[in-house]
Amino acid sequence: MRPALRFPTRRLVLAAPALLALPALAQAPRTPAQMEGPYYPAAIPADADADLARVAGQGRPAQGQPLLLEGVVRGPDGAALPGARVEIWQADHAGIYLHPRDGRLAARDGAFQGFGRAVADGAGRYAFRTIRPGLYAGRTRHIHLRAATADRRMELTTQLYFPGEPQNDTDPLLRRLSPDARALLTARLSPTDAGQRAEFDIFLA
Repeated sequence: MRPALRFPTRRLVLAAPALLALPALAQAPRTPAQMEGPYYPAAIPADADADLARVAGQGRPAQGQPLLLEGVVRGPDGAALPGARVEIWQADHAGIYLHPRDGRLAARDGAFQGFGRAVADGAGRYAFRTIRPGLYAGRTRHIHLRAATADRRMELTTQLYFPGEPQNDTDPLLRRLSPDARALLTARLSPTDAGQRAEFDIFLA
């Protein structure tokens, strides 16, 4: 059994731009669950904060296109969930994971954290500074995500995807979903001065 999630407070969660408050929904759609996959870190890195594009002790940022991933964690009625805890893990710009089972681990970008944790603020907002994940054989571009309420009564493991990727239609996990479920797992992209912003709201139930 995986130990309970612990979220260090060594660095503050990145502040996300203000998001418009959404009205509570009578019955919000639950974000579809997906498999954890084989590359959840075998050991949590010492630097596991919300800025995956910078690693403590590294003199350079991660390679790849910068990505600001942000959203709101919501409950079954659509209300925001302050204090919710979010983890992400993903491949670097070349599609390599921080995991001993990845056969290309020796070529991995050491300036990319690969795993991060954040705690939602008083409005339920979370944010990560990361990069667009690279591709590897058999999968489309994706980021693994786990979210849980502070009391762990609601928890979700899933994967988020990017619109317009040619591999989306052939991805073995994404293609088996209904159009509505695919939409719930697809981030909303917009450009920024440094790269891209991906908005992804998480609905727990």
